[in-house]
Amino acid sequence: MKHILFFILFFTALTTSAQGEFNSGFKPIPAPKFSSKPNKKTPIPEVKDPQAQKTDIPDIKTPNVFDNTSITPKSRFQIGEEKSKFSMSTENDFANPGDRYIPKMEKDLDKALREAGLKEGRGELVKKNISLGEFKTKSDYFIVKFRDFGAIDGDLVKISSNDKVIQNQLLLDSNFKQIKIVLTDGFNKLDFEALNIGSLGGNTAEIQVFDDKGTLITNDYWNNLAAGFKASIIV
Repeated sequence: MKHILFFILFFTALTTSAQGEFNSGFKPIPAPKFSSKPNKKTPIPEVKDPQAQKTDIPDIKTPNVFDNTSITPKSRFQIGEEKSKFSMSTENDFANPGDRYIPKMEKDLDKALREAGLKEGRGELVKKNISLGEFKTKSDYFIVKFRDFGAIDGDLVKISSNDKVIQNQLLLDSNFKQIKIVLTDGFNKLDFEALNIGSLGGNTAEIQVFDDKGTLITNDYWNNLAAGFKASIIV
């Protein structure tokens, strides 16, 4: 019993001594003091252009083979340089080569239209009376239609039957205009006189003649007839 009590007292004393030594050797670390004012901003380091650091390196220039006269000799006619002023042609730089043929083509076309009676012109006028044919009929009258088959240029016609005036003045245009001519037994001479020449050429007209049954007797024309001359039909 005594021995047990001795150990308890010894252990208690030993523990108390160890705690005192531990507590006497511990020193707390004070917390760092921070200033209430914020520190200045750290400057951002400057980033340099990588290309700017290569100023010491010489530029590499691609050779131009066209500048090498030993490979391709230079022509005097370069872009921006004045062309040679010597020329035997009167055409400008932008003329169509086919334009030189247009005047001749127009002249040939004009000639063909005149020969076909499809165009008037200040060519040679017909200065004589012309016949449009002779016909026999039992019809009591004729219906005669006229029009200007060429350019509408103011052609005028006077219409007579056996020297009797049926229409003193008829202006021809692109549409047919008709006149009724009563026939007499026996001989009938129908005259169509050119009163003028139009502004574009001689007097031109297409003429159609129908009997009293509506049957076409003739379809004819005169071309480039001079003023004062006649185209006639004998019935």
